[in-house]
Amino acid sequence: MFYLYLFLLSLWLTYFLRAFTLKKSIIDIPNERSSHTIPTPRGGGLAIIITFYIGLFFSKESIPSNLFFALFSALPIVVISLLDDIKPLSSKIRLLVQAISALLALYLLGGVQSIDFIYFELSGWWLNIFAFISIIWLTNLYNFLDGIDGYAASQALMLGLGIFLLLSNSLGIVLAVASLGFLFFNWDKASIFMGDVGSATLGFIVAIFVFSDTSNGTIYFWLIGLSLFWYDATLTLFRRYKNKEKLTQAHRKHAYQRLVQSGWSHQKVSISLIVFNIVFFTLLYFIEEWAILFLLNLLILFLVIRYIDKKKEFK
Repeated sequence: MFYLYLFLLSLWLTYFLRAFTLKKSIIDIPNERSSHTIPTPRGGGLAIIITFYIGLFFSKESIPSNLFFALFSALPIVVISLLDDIKPLSSKIRLLVQAISALLALYLLGGVQSIDFIYFELSGWWLNIFAFISIIWLTNLYNFLDGIDGYAASQALMLGLGIFLLLSNSLGIVLAVASLGFLFFNWDKASIFMGDVGSATLGFIVAIFVFSDTSNGTIYFWLIGLSLFWYDATLTLFRRYKNKEKLTQAHRKHAYQRLVQSGWSHQKVSISLIVFNIVFFTLLYFIEEWAILFLLNLLILFLVIRYIDKKKEFK
């Protein structure tokens, strides 16, 4: 019943935020780089974040204390991202706040001592530098991949279910129902967008989950569960770098965006993400060799990108 209340809260908050942002003209105006054509209110992701933190507070006794406190290090990102949704801020200011939050999160987690890849283990102080960079990258790549209806919210929903079913963490259900309430308004022909307050904060929260427990091969869950996001964002960044493009300039070259340009609907792309995750989470549930599944995951991702490149060439 508790999770039903959280879902209804997310649903109501999204409805309220839609009305509020319309009244205050906090609107995303489409341009030549947008994947939508109708002016749409943004900032609805705040409903996910508020619902998640209420659920987190009531789940305090069932999760490790270091994870509980580390998740609150996302609050500065909530504030700066919300301000950015209302009036665009300098990317340097946003990056500085993200860096401060990342350092705080790592401190509250107790740092990253090692990462277990099952067949080998990495350890050393330098892992904290790697984790710091990864947290900032995950924060921003989640923002980059929030460009079509339902895509980023569907990823959060699937991750939440995976966290609960595969990592036995009840916060996964909290994340899932918080995302589902918002998704009702963000599905194909979305009536409200997530905004930076939703996407950047979700990326940061996910990154904290990643580095809160790096034992027993759990890193493969994250590499696979987030694979459509990190693979697309990282490959696109590398390709744009090779093309000598200005990396801070907005674009529509991510794989999911090129699928839409090739004729796929937003709904079809988001459903494909859901199916992709269901298939691999099912494999993770029944097969213990997560390292082997990760290699299979990489192969599938390579083939997916080849398919998209043929439908809509990367230029």
